[in-house]
Amino acid sequence: MHHRTKSFGPFFRPFFRAFLKGVLKFSLLLSLALALPGKAAWAADIHVMTSGGFTAAYNQLVPEFERATGHKVITAYGASMGNAPDAIPNRLARKERVDVVILAAPALEDLVKQGKVAAGSQTDLVRSLIGMSVRSGAARPDIGSVDALRRTLLNAQSIAYSASASGVYISTELFQRLGIADQVSGKSKRILSERVGAVVARGEAELGFQQVSELLPVPGVDYVGPLPAEVQRVTVFSAGIASDAAEPDAARALIRFFTSPAAAPAITQTGLEPLTRP
Repeated sequence: MHHRTKSFGPFFRPFFRAFLKGVLKFSLLLSLALALPGKAAWAADIHVMTSGGFTAAYNQLVPEFERATGHKVITAYGASMGNAPDAIPNRLARKERVDVVILAAPALEDLVKQGKVAAGSQTDLVRSLIGMSVRSGAARPDIGSVDALRRTLLNAQSIAYSASASGVYISTELFQRLGIADQVSGKSKRILSERVGAVVARGEAELGFQQVSELLPVPGVDYVGPLPAEVQRVTVFSAGIASDAAEPDAARALIRFFTSPAAAPAITQTGLEPLTRP
């Protein structure tokens, strides 16, 4: 006689799903634990200077680092270049205290050559694209191709771009590559010490160009999209340890966390590509 065996699959399925969720949560916590040294025997004050491209992700990640280590992170924000008083090169010239500097990679390399950032301490954190925004509710112009971007720029009443790496590219290379520098220079302006999106939101510029990660968090604007691949400029943001850092060990721990698997979701959410290290 054959006895029909009752299947226990439906009974165990909820427990199996819960088990998988637990495994995933444990993996995330483990990656965070491996990235960080744990609660430090001392609580360091880590002074960081960071430019805008990494700011949104940075602001999400720093509280996690502080909770996990007991260290305190003190932040100064500024552009990676330019003449604004809060631009990071100007902060360094004033000898403001700093342990970690986060900038577009070429700007960080310049600081290494100047002896302000320790040679060999540079670590690439993320890749970033340039995008465009308009005021909320405004028509979204087509920038899906090089020709469409050219037409949109020529038809725009006003154009704003940042004083940092993306703006330098827009004003000194992109307009020239598109063959429209003479036509658009008079209606374009460089924005100092604030987000380009804020200027667009106030109606002071029709189009705003900046790193995607700097456009997305700004209220009052609609993100249109990135520049076409043919004329896109990918920027790598890197971190380095200041030559006169007071807390180099804590600084290294912070940089390790930024490149850990635990940091990747927040980085991706803010429009950046994480350069995660195992």
